[in-house]
Amino acid sequence: MRVELARFLSKQPEKGIIMFKKFKTMSKEKKINIEDGNAKEQVLNENAEQNDTQNNEEPKAEETNTEEADNKAADADSKTDNTDNAAESEEVDPLTKAQQEVEELKKQLLYKTAEFENYRKRTLKEKAELILNGGEKTIAAILPILDDFERAIADKSEDPKAIKEGVQMIFNKFTKTLEGLGVKKIETADKDFDVDFHEAIAMVPGMGDDKKGKVIDCVQTGYTLNDKVIRHAKVAVGQ
Repeated sequence: MRVELARFLSKQPEKGIIMFKKFKTMSKEKKINIEDGNAKEQVLNENAEQNDTQNNEEPKAEETNTEEADNKAADADSKTDNTDNAAESEEVDPLTKAQQEVEELKKQLLYKTAEFENYRKRTLKEKAELILNGGEKTIAAILPILDDFERAIADKSEDPKAIKEGVQMIFNKFTKTLEGLGVKKIETADKDFDVDFHEAIAMVPGMGDDKKGKVIDCVQTGYTLNDKVIRHAKVAVGQ
């Protein structure tokens, strides 16, 4: 093969020169590629060493943080122990403590006593005002009826029927006013005698069995105020 190549180069020297240059260039490129591969390998090795260094440093940092946390916890425990010891050393004598509690209780007693006294005075004042002015609402409701009586007296009419009608109107108005205040009339007509509402002032014999124990007549009307009897009805009872 070398003999044939020599013959070819002797016949065509120009092509031989060109092929020699290409071969030389390919040799250089191959050398460069080899050098680049070595450089890349060296870079990879350096990176691996750096990673190993970082991995070795991380556990050291974690160990350092753990040690710092343990030291802080130990400091906190020692401070707590010191505080407890200080509190124990500052304990008050039992007699002194008892005296302080007694003084505090005395202050509370004085405060409660003063508060109760103020409440008692306020209650007495309100009660007195209620007694003096408790009928204010009732008086204010009755005043219009008093005005009607004054007008009736001032009237110069001599007609008996007109006078009777005027008095009846005033009476009806007065009755409604009392009902508005909670006053009600105790009914007695055909009612059984009831000691809670009636007061027997007479016994009427010979009224028959159907009238026995029943109210025969009402001598004086009774009234209740908010369902409480304020005056019993005076009645005659059949016997």
